[in-house]
Amino acid sequence: MSRLIVASRNTANRWINGVLSTLELVGAITLLGGLVLKWLHRAVLLRQVRFGFPAAVAQIVRVGVRSISIVMLVSGCIGIILALQTSPSLAEFGQTDKVANLIAVAVFRELGPLVAAIVLTGFAGASIAAEIGTMVVGEEIEALESMALDPVRFLVVPRVLATTMSLVLLAVIGDLTSVIMGGVTGVFFLEIPYELYKNNTIDQLKVSDFFTGLFKAGVFGTILGLIACHNGLRVTGGAAGVGRATTDTVVQTVVMVVIADLIFSALFYALGWN
Repeated sequence: MSRLIVASRNTANRWINGVLSTLELVGAITLLGGLVLKWLHRAVLLRQVRFGFPAAVAQIVRVGVRSISIVMLVSGCIGIILALQTSPSLAEFGQTDKVANLIAVAVFRELGPLVAAIVLTGFAGASIAAEIGTMVVGEEIEALESMALDPVRFLVVPRVLATTMSLVLLAVIGDLTSVIMGGVTGVFFLEIPYELYKNNTIDQLKVSDFFTGLFKAGVFGTILGLIACHNGLRVTGGAAGVGRATTDTVVQTVVMVVIADLIFSALFYALGWN
């Protein structure tokens, strides 16, 4: 009985620590996001400080442009998988052509932004955390602060902007790739007439499907950038700390993105945007 009580107590403590850690992460990235908005407000609206446009463009190229090929590869595979997996069930009811409807809705509403976010997390999120963490270990952050230069302004703002803008564009590319590859599979392998497939896709999609997906992608990109920069800035313990930061970035970002997607899906369902 005593072992059972101890085990139950340990389980409860782990759950409590997990909840507290999650709340701490949410609070930390919220504060960091507030600092990013403050610097953007001062740079773009008030014109009090110079906006580092070249730095932002360089980060967009490094984070977004170099991720296009892998996002297209994964998204194309998703489109083919959806077509092949849904067609047998629909064929039982003589509705094989409805594969186009399912792929269009699933990709534009959910899978496009979500897959792009997960791919970008592994491709760029970990590298951002490692890069900033290495700067912390090498005391480059302290050097910036000693020269009265805010690390958030010069390091965090360009990277958060890059992940946000890149993920929106990557979501569009992923959506189109999935639909095209699903259409190729439907036309050439499932023998669905091209015009029928195209018309079903166009008739099924609404403007709200496209813009809700883009909104999700923007939020996912912001979450990714903030978590990666937060974990990079709090690195301690040398090279081992950098490794922990990269691992924490990938795990935390995937979990937070999925939770955010759940919240948005429930909210859009309640508002009737489905």
